[in-house]
Amino acid sequence: MQLTLLALILALLTVIGFLIGRSRAASSVGGRVAELHSVPSYHGVYVALWAGLPALLLFVAWTASEGWLAMQLVLSSLPDRLTTGDGQSVALLKADILNLAHGIATGREADPLVTEAARRYSALRDLADWSLLAFGASLAVAGLAWGRHRIGPDLRARPAVERVVRVALVVCSLVAILTTVGIVLSLLFEALRFFTVVSPLDFLFGTHWSPQMAMRADQVGSSGSFGAIPLFAGTLLITVIAMLVAVPVGLMAAIYMSEYAGRGVRTWLKPALEILAGIPTVVYGFFAALTMAPFVRSVGEALGLDVSSESALAAGIVMGVMIIPFVSSLSDDVINAVPQSLRDGSYGLGATKSETIRQVVLPAALPGIVAAVMLAVSRAIGETMIVTMASGLTANLTANPLQAVTTVTTQIATLLVGDQEFDSPKTLSAFGLGLVLFLVTLCLNMVALRVVRTYREKYD
Repeated sequence: MQLTLLALILALLTVIGFLIGRSRAASSVGGRVAELHSVPSYHGVYVALWAGLPALLLFVAWTASEGWLAMQLVLSSLPDRLTTGDGQSVALLKADILNLAHGIATGREADPLVTEAARRYSALRDLADWSLLAFGASLAVAGLAWGRHRIGPDLRARPAVERVVRVALVVCSLVAILTTVGIVLSLLFEALRFFTVVSPLDFLFGTHWSPQMAMRADQVGSSGSFGAIPLFAGTLLITVIAMLVAVPVGLMAAIYMSEYAGRGVRTWLKPALEILAGIPTVVYGFFAALTMAPFVRSVGEALGLDVSSESALAAGIVMGVMIIPFVSSLSDDVINAVPQSLRDGSYGLGATKSETIRQVVLPAALPGIVAAVMLAVSRAIGETMIVTMASGLTANLTANPLQAVTTVTTQIATLLVGDQEFDSPKTLSAFGLGLVLFLVTLCLNMVALRVVRTYREKYD
């Protein structure tokens, strides 16, 4: 409630600051805005930033540290017998305090001291929220007044605003980069925990995948088997099938749209193809499981072939259809970027349209087309839902596209569900698979960038 109220106050003061700054800038020169260093809108933004930015930074810092500070104050008031245990007992104590403070039952009778600590924690959080509201609103009003005081004909409002915008852009970039680094490090640390239990050689080169771990030591299959070769082979098989569908169709569609289709046809054909990219993958999964898989099986049986009800071929075909827009749209943009002067020169030498496309346009656009295919491969490797619904969960080591296989991403999804302990080899194996998948897609993207930079043509 207090935080919502503060956000509304900040939004209101920011709007008011913009209007005040703009009008004061115009009035400071008697309406002759040409005498201002910056246009009045920059002065409005300048005051708005003073009104909202300091209070927003306070809000972020306070929100990030408020819970930790309140918890430390609460823990310091508890007797040592509750707070001097190992890390797990202290973490459990914090969880009990947080659950009781939010009205969530802990499933056991709580210690009266813990119950009192939860009440104190709630009271401290309420006090902190009200304090934040008071300080934040006061800071916003003070910032608005200071910004308004600074408005004048000589104020360099535009450089100041642009400096703030530049800093905001840098911060946004750092957030994205640091988030990626955090994801990679968390994946790496959990994968290293898995490889302390299972040998990397057995994982990378083993041919039997059965991660089921028994709950009792005497249960069959208690050790599990983590040979990931069947998963890598299934991923490769379905990706190859998908690429055999997506690359020819997508590339031909791109050539038609860029070289043969009229402006009117291209106007509706390209968005129609790109609609395929916006369809949820679960819809493709339904289509693969209910339509394509039975169709493939009926055709195979008519030809006397042994076809599984869930096959790599059905999943690969539907995945290829899903990826067609990636190839066609990116390739179309790349082909259209080839200068018209190259085409005109080819026509001037007597080449036909098809000869110009084969010998001039496609070679010039080849780096971009290769990059589009690489991105499509990365998309196919990371797809999960279609494989889960149409190809099954069986880890078969086979090259037969008519048999059921599974992929790395599908196994990751299945390993992280259920009631298995998080530190069990079965659960940790998902991070090992994720690390391999990350390295493969990273290598593909690096190859794509290398191809583009090496063979990119620069035109004046």
